[in-house]
Amino acid sequence: MGSPGSTIKIKKLLNLLGPFFGLLFVIGLFCLSSEVRPYFLTGANFKIILTQTVIVAIGALGMTMIIVSGGIDLSVGSVVALASVVGATLLVKGYRDSSVFSPDDIRDIPRLVSNLRTGTNPVSRFLWDQLPAERKQLLADAGSTPAQKTSALIEALNRLVRGPSLYETQRFGGVALSKETRKLAELNPQEAGLMRLNRLLLEDAYPMELAKNRFSLMRVLALTVLVGCGIGMLNGLAIAGLRMMPFIVTLGMMGIARGTSKWLAGNQTVNAPESPVNNIMALVEPLELFPLPSGVWIAVALAAFMGVVMRQTVFGRYVFAIGSNESTARLCGIRVRLYKVVIYAFAGLFFGLAGLMQLSRLTQGDPTVAIGLELDIIAAVVIGGASLNGGAGSILGSMIGALIMAVLRNGSNQMGWPTFMQEIIIGIVIILAVGLDRLRQSRTTT
Repeated sequence: MGSPGSTIKIKKLLNLLGPFFGLLFVIGLFCLSSEVRPYFLTGANFKIILTQTVIVAIGALGMTMIIVSGGIDLSVGSVVALASVVGATLLVKGYRDSSVFSPDDIRDIPRLVSNLRTGTNPVSRFLWDQLPAERKQLLADAGSTPAQKTSALIEALNRLVRGPSLYETQRFGGVALSKETRKLAELNPQEAGLMRLNRLLLEDAYPMELAKNRFSLMRVLALTVLVGCGIGMLNGLAIAGLRMMPFIVTLGMMGIARGTSKWLAGNQTVNAPESPVNNIMALVEPLELFPLPSGVWIAVALAAFMGVVMRQTVFGRYVFAIGSNESTARLCGIRVRLYKVVIYAFAGLFFGLAGLMQLSRLTQGDPTVAIGLELDIIAAVVIGGASLNGGAGSILGSMIGALIMAVLRNGSNQMGWPTFMQEIIIGIVIILAVGLDRLRQSRTTT
């Protein structure tokens, strides 16, 4: 018989390799069909599988922290839906994918025309001088329609935006330039940056007449992700501050977040305008494995980062300590309540990011999307070796678990199984995963 030390090592190795064996088993199961196998094993299909894994994988990064710490979060699907709606709404209401002007950007046509004709400042005189004679006549003619004047103004403004730098001290000396405009002017930008500078200069010259490009893309992305962080913080405050059960708190938040997303979207989908967000999950060259969508690489990079955080940092060790024995962790000086709030808020960042990926994948914010997503994410984490009792789990295992869930859904589609059959299979997998967790725990205690 082997020594106790070698037996423990074998058990750890099996726990580590178990998710990999499960993934190979699921792939092999679908490859048994001669009709499915020729397409199932192609690079194009694996690209689809990896793309479908992204949302569950990113959500699993946050859920791993929560489950390892002894908690649970049932509000993930609703948070993903809310984040996608918030992101789409921000894109619709405040973001422009281009520095050029559109008809919606002109707030006050009569006032802008009056300023140009009277030459109230050097900018107005310069802009008026750039207009062809027929355009000047059209703007001065009282019989011209607002649509005609708008078209003439847009043409003139965009000609300036696309041209050389408008910035001259004499021309803009009397204009109150924003901090962003001054900073960009100092950089002497080229191409796209130059167009952005010219637009900002015109916005500052006519603050009442022209609408500002209110949200930069980075602000849209940040606010979308922070929605998840905010909800996670609320969950953490209720769980740690009021000492309520995570199951009850997040179950209630599931309904709150879902209802909020429907209210914000007006009970309909929010179609986002064309923006770089759409490219994050876009399939380029769908018949080949590479290049993979940016979202896949983002998920891989975040998984590597979280693997280091969970295993090599004090924060990660505290997460495991809280999940293993909360009372002991408290006696060791760990501020358990504070760390619970941090854990749920940190996990919320990943849920918000998953919502951003959902927005990119659908190119719209849908308040009814991601129903049941929390079950896929929890199943992925448990399949990957995490214990619902807390204190055990790994990022690598959770990522393999997410892949298993994606392969199951993809293979079911390839087999032509109806949706209800897929739901039954996923339900069975969840029960088996929890049963496997209980079996692991019983063996550990004995």
